[in-house]
Amino acid sequence: MTTTADAQPTSWISVCTLAVAAFIFITTEFAPVGLLSAIASSFDMTPAQVGPMLTVYAWTVSLMSLPMMLLTRNVERRLLLKVAIGTLIASHIILSLAPSFTIVVISRICIALAHSVFWSITASLAVRLAPAANHGRALSILAMGSSLAMVLGIPIGRLLGEGMGWRATFVAIALVACLIWFLLAKKLPLLPSQNSGSLTSLPILFKRPALVSLYVITALVVTANFTAYTYIESFVQSVGGFSQSTTTWLLLLFGLAGLLGSIFFSVLHTRFPATLTHIAIGCLCLCLGLMFWASLSVYALVAVFAVWGLAMLCFGVQMQSQVIRMAPDATDVATALHSAIYNIGIGGGALLGSIVVHHLGAAWVGFVGGLVAIIALAICWVTSRRYNSAI
Repeated sequence: MTTTADAQPTSWISVCTLAVAAFIFITTEFAPVGLLSAIASSFDMTPAQVGPMLTVYAWTVSLMSLPMMLLTRNVERRLLLKVAIGTLIASHIILSLAPSFTIVVISRICIALAHSVFWSITASLAVRLAPAANHGRALSILAMGSSLAMVLGIPIGRLLGEGMGWRATFVAIALVACLIWFLLAKKLPLLPSQNSGSLTSLPILFKRPALVSLYVITALVVTANFTAYTYIESFVQSVGGFSQSTTTWLLLLFGLAGLLGSIFFSVLHTRFPATLTHIAIGCLCLCLGLMFWASLSVYALVAVFAVWGLAMLCFGVQMQSQVIRMAPDATDVATALHSAIYNIGIGGGALLGSIVVHHLGAAWVGFVGGLVAIIALAICWVTSRRYNSAI
């Protein structure tokens, strides 16, 4: 008979299974980036017409993270994860068989709803499953799944799409998700809803100035990051004059640096608990500010991309850790808000970047993104000083 997580020895296998699930959700979120032309060709459309499916996904997650979390706040967490991943599997099967682009978009919206539920509860579950002294390590393992998706999942999806068609990529994702579903069903203990919060938690959370500042900082940092990252291909090739293969290797380096960041986060979090966020945002400011001059040398770009990837991974995991610390009484509501705000930052950064590229040129994406990051760093510094709270 399966008992609750609190009554069982912690299973790192459970945490690793959550990390593999994270790998799948990140892979499927960004998989269409490398398949836009193929998808567009299937429906006699242009890549520009198909591109909004990415925006629809991000904004669905942004708008629905909190409502979905509130609707499911009393549902046992293992069951909720099984339903979320089951929805992902069914949606991918429908997507792979889609006879029209409308069905593709509807399928992506269903996947985004599953995504919003998954990321609203997973960080707190990873911490809950881990021993008290290993919360940072649990979040690092979870982040490793996301980093591996950027390094391996997206490129593999692109290769499958090129070799067997874009539909094969989504079939492969569904098959891996089936394996994860069975692992979760077998390895996860029962996880009753715990400190999830409710609608009445919102005014309480927004009365915590340090937490509100954390949300603002997250929105600004993610916006700064995606202002430049979204248009990195254009920057590297048109400003730096490098080849498409160089761009691919630089993006892989970014993901690998994030993977290293997930490995070392627990060490950095232990040594620099009060200043890690400042260090991460400061490194982001430096990297974005130096992008233009770094484009003069591939070696300089390698250094910038390595530090940039490391900084963003550390920032993301640190924010998850701090949200859980600042809202122990309403963890899932607070995490859902954080997930929604993160996706608002993704969309906002892509929009700001497009404005910059259109009016100023790709050379300016680093400068504008860096300016937004400096504002975030200033707010972070003021918040930590004023409220005597590590962000």
